[in-house]
Amino acid sequence: MNNDEVLQIAMLQSAIDANCCVQDFCKTENVIVYSKKNSNARRYLELPFACNLISYGSNIVASIDEKYEKIVRAYIEKYPIEHCFETPNMYVLNDAFLPYDLEVCFMAEYFLPDMTKLSKETCLYDMKILTKEDFTSLYVPEWSNALCEKRKELDVLGVGAYDGKQLIGFAACSADCDTMWQIGVDVLPQYRRKGIASTLTSVLASEIIDRGKIPFYCCAWSNIKSARNAIKSGFRPAWAEMTVKSRKFVEEMNR
Repeated sequence: MNNDEVLQIAMLQSAIDANCCVQDFCKTENVIVYSKKNSNARRYLELPFACNLISYGSNIVASIDEKYEKIVRAYIEKYPIEHCFETPNMYVLNDAFLPYDLEVCFMAEYFLPDMTKLSKETCLYDMKILTKEDFTSLYVPEWSNALCEKRKELDVLGVGAYDGKQLIGFAACSADCDTMWQIGVDVLPQYRRKGIASTLTSVLASEIIDRGKIPFYCCAWSNIKSARNAIKSGFRPAWAEMTVKSRKFVEEMNR
């Protein structure tokens, strides 16, 4: 696959998630569509959305509940694309949703592999491919970015870094949809800054591609070490999302 093919597959999945057309992400004008459930959407998404903003750079596609169209249209038409995903403009959208017991919740940047840069890196430690059967004892805090206990059924493949017999770093991926698997990675604190995370990520990404899937990587704007790892591993920024959730959901996450 080349970069254009990888991007097209990602846009197709985003179109499924958002209930829009792939071409909507390439327009220069913003697009509003009505969200609905889809069995082919990423497994962890709770559909339909109240409001989810998606941008691949040229515009915003807003996948929404129809009753919030006036709010969202006024917002995305007032501010530049990039500012719609950050403060202080974001407060305008948040304040407009508060009377409906909704708030801005998730903001994330998504990365796709650069097929001209992706290669299996190396480090000083042994690497081992792990499968679902190996994960049983790994659902512990140390590996909570690599694995998700709430969605164990999606965790399908991993790579472990070992110092002797000790697992010191671990990257795993979840089969979030039919075509794309999401990578998460953890390294024990005393072993960080040794190139382990990028080695794990690049090796796992290559293993995913070998299985005919597209690896993708996600992190928060402010997670500099994670974004650096993505770039060092051969990934590049591809799209951004911002999602509105119920106030109850936000309060539970803040506990």
